[in-house]
Amino acid sequence: MTEFFADAEASFNDAKFVFYGYPYDGTACFRKGASKAPDEIRKHSYNFETYLMELGIDLCDVSANDWGNLKITKNQDKNEKSLTELVSKIVDAVKFPIGIGGEHSLTPAAVQAVHSKYPNLSVVILDAHLDFRHEYEGNPKSHATVTRRVSEIVGLDKVRSIGIRSVSQSEISEARAIGLKFIESGWTELREYLTDVIDELDGPVYLSLDMDVIDPAFAPGVGTPEPFGMTPYEVLQTINFFADRIVGFDCVEVCPKYDNGNTSALAARIIRHLIGAVWQSQERFK
Repeated sequence: MTEFFADAEASFNDAKFVFYGYPYDGTACFRKGASKAPDEIRKHSYNFETYLMELGIDLCDVSANDWGNLKITKNQDKNEKSLTELVSKIVDAVKFPIGIGGEHSLTPAAVQAVHSKYPNLSVVILDAHLDFRHEYEGNPKSHATVTRRVSEIVGLDKVRSIGIRSVSQSEISEARAIGLKFIESGWTELREYLTDVIDELDGPVYLSLDMDVIDPAFAPGVGTPEPFGMTPYEVLQTINFFADRIVGFDCVEVCPKYDNGNTSALAARIIRHLIGAVWQSQERFK
């Protein structure tokens, strides 16, 4: 790790938000390079003012800690065990975990830890891909199986996927048959859909942002880019809808070498907005 995420220099004990990096892309199947994203996103986080104009708050008033990157090995099970242990430490201390990937296979291990703290946890996944395969290339822990694994942890009825536009025929047939709820990209009434989700899901929410949910016109540097995606403003709108209930977050699948830093910068700015939105809704007005 080259530097902390901007404005995340509080001690672990004093922090409300705790960052960690997961520099792993061992199951990437199209573009590799997401392992470089945690440090690139950190670097680009210094580009921005601490004042969030859209929220009217200053991140100087929000205490955050950057734990650093997990030590990654070639053993995926060992990596995920370390990840779960770290996220458990964060949530058991009543702090908010922010995972920076790395590939999307980060999410199930993090959700497992947060679910242990919050048994009624729901998971909202922003992703271009349904990721509902049983396994991919012989690996049940592939980035292409994330939604399946998460649904096994929290229950199918507690998962909502948003922004879907890439799926195998067998995946979507099974997903529809067993009742997985998801929304394709390109809808016209996002607010209406999000309002329905809020009504359907009770309790705390874990939010996972796969940056490929955003159209590659805005975020070209991802592992598996898909046209016809969400705009950054739609992502912020989704964050705002759930902000008062989010208890954990990850941002994954940035692949820095495939652009000039714009996707890493966008990821950093979205993360900063999420911190502000969560703090504003959960802490400032208690």
